[in-house]
This record gives sequence, C-alpha cells and structure tokens, in this order.
Amino acid sequence: MRYMLIMQVSPEAAAASEDLDFAEIIAAMGAYNEDLQKAGVFLSAEGLSDASEGFRVDFSATPPAVTDGPFAEAREVFTGFWILEVASREEAERWALKCPLGPGTALEVRRVNELSDFDPEVGGEWLTKEQEWRAAQA
Repeated sequence: MRYMLIMQVSPEAAAASEDLDFAEIIAAMGAYNEDLQKAGVFLSAEGLSDASEGFRVDFSATPPAVTDGPFAEAREVFTGFWILEVASREEAERWALKCPLGPGTALEVRRVNELSDFDPEVGGEWLTKEQEWRAAQA
C-alpha cells in the first residue's frame, strides 16, 4: 500500500520557522528521509515552493477561473510531501509520527489509490491504458 504524507504549515509556524537554523531543519529532514530509505518504504518526497508562486484553478465557473497565490483564506499551506510504500495503515502512522515537525505543522496521511481499487466494469479501457502507461514508465 502506498500512503502520501502531506505536510501542512500554519502561517504562524511558517513565520516562526524563519528564525530557525535552516541547516538544522535540512539535517533533521535528511535523517528522517534516510531512515525511510533504510527501511525500504521511501518512494519519493518533494518540497513545494511558496504559495505566492502558485495558483489555483477553480472549476466552479465556466470557464474555470485561475487565481494567483498566495491564498488569503488559507489557514494552512501544503509545503511538501512524502510517498511511502508500507504494509498497513498502522505502519504509515508509525512513520508519520516519527516526522521531525513542530508546533503549527501537521501531516495529512492519505492512502494512494491503486488500479485494483477501481471497478474494471466502470473503468474499462482507461484502466487498461493506465496499466500500459505505468508499465512503460517502469
């Protein structure tokens, strides 16, 4: 099973992190990533640029509306993620609890859907194409 750990940071925590030693933050995250790799559960991880560089596409309108960031109504900002391959939800939880984050940050942990989660009767040709795309990338 694959799980995504999505890092969320409050504006207050982001402001407070500016006073922290960036080298210490990188070292703590590096050690965490190394532990994930040694355990064989690490698939990928990425940090995200500041929300001011992003944009949002809202499909409530026709045509969809594009709004540049940052987003004033956001209470938390996604700042990065990990994708782990683990045996169970409980194992994903154990790894999430080990993440070196502090007050004002959170991890949202979600299982990544597998092709087997979808009904072949409904997905038909598109599920077959998805399998072919994944095989070509491997």
